[in-house]
Amino acid sequence: MLNILVNNFPELMSGLGYTLMSSLIALVGSLIIGTAFALMEISTHRWVSVIGNIYVEVVRNIPLLVITMAFYVIVPQYIAQIDGFTAGTIGLTIYTSAFIAETVRAGIQSVAVGQMEGARSVGMTYSQAMIQIIFPQAFKIVIPPLGNQFINLVKNSSILAFVAGFDLMYQGKIIANATFNTFDTYLAVGVLYLILTMPLSYFMRYLEKKWAVA
Repeated sequence: MLNILVNNFPELMSGLGYTLMSSLIALVGSLIIGTAFALMEISTHRWVSVIGNIYVEVVRNIPLLVITMAFYVIVPQYIAQIDGFTAGTIGLTIYTSAFIAETVRAGIQSVAVGQMEGARSVGMTYSQAMIQIIFPQAFKIVIPPLGNQFINLVKNSSILAFVAGFDLMYQGKIIANATFNTFDTYLAVGVLYLILTMPLSYFMRYLEKKWAVA
């Protein structure tokens, strides 16, 4: 494994960089989109709630590979030219957003109803109450499951290897084919994925302890 790391260090670091970039973009994007659809799911407007629920249920039940290939094959053919990295990142963002939506929705609904009623009774608008009262409590509650989703997102970024996204898994596949040393190559790739996911895991545990709900 050490020889693989030393002899192919630039390629592996390049792949690691693409993986990290894709993961960060997808993390931010999926959190924003997921939160938006979580709010749609709990909306008092029936048609808004229906749209939110349909999005979440449909996306959650379609494999990530299918979503990614749709952007990699269909979008360039009929809409606009995009590369594998972009297609993979968009697919990863959309797929993860559905799971985050369910996580955030559960967190919001676990906050006592009286919190919203109390905020509205002192003159806050619905949006103000959500931002200032409900969201802070909900996100404290959902830190553990959100952390799991973020770690899964990093691991799922390996989907870019299927669409020539130049990520860590893609570089590993090229190195394995060139050296015929599959075991050591993917062992090295696995270690590099651990380097990405372990700090995130410990950071989420730190936040969970810091923001622990009494």
